[in-house]
Amino acid sequence: MKQLYAEDVNYWQSSKTDPDAWVDRAVKLIAGFGGKVLTTGYGSEPGTGRAAYMLEFSVGADRFKVIWPVLKPRSGNERAARIQAATMLYHDIKGSLLRVAVMGPRAAFAAYLLLPDGRTVAQATNAELAQALPALFAPPERPALKSGSSEDVIDGGWKER
Repeated sequence: MKQLYAEDVNYWQSSKTDPDAWVDRAVKLIAGFGGKVLTTGYGSEPGTGRAAYMLEFSVGADRFKVIWPVLKPRSGNERAARIQAATMLYHDIKGSLLRVAVMGPRAAFAAYLLLPDGRTVAQATNAELAQALPALFAPPERPALKSGSSEDVIDGGWKER
C-alpha cells in the first residue's frame, strides 16, 4: 500500500490556527446541535510516530467516538500535520452535523457509533457488525402481561391499548 503523506491531502498548511482551537470549534458545533461532548484528546506513539485526535460525544442515548489520524508529513513539519488533522476533524464534524437535521445523528455519524464493546462501527469487522447491530436496533421490550390478564391477548398476539 502506498504511503499517504499529509502534503497529499486537503488543508495542508492552509491555516496557522492552533490545533486545539479547531477541536474547540468542533466541540461548540456538537453542543450547538444538542450533543454533549464527553472527552477530547490527542495521543501519539513515540515508537511508531503514529498520532491522532479523539473526540467522544453523545446525542440522546447514542454515543459516538471520532479518532482522526495525524498523517505523517513528508517534510517533517509535525505542527502543520497536527493543524491539518484537527482542521479535517472539524470539517468532518461540521459536514456530519449538516446531515443530522435530515437523517438524524445515528445515520449522520454511523461510522463513529459506539458498539457495546467500546469500538466504533468503523473499527468492527463485518461479522462482528452482523452480531452487534441487531441489539442496537432492537425494539424496546414489551411489558409483561399481568397474571390472568387474558383480555390483553388476542389469538396469541398482543393487543395494543
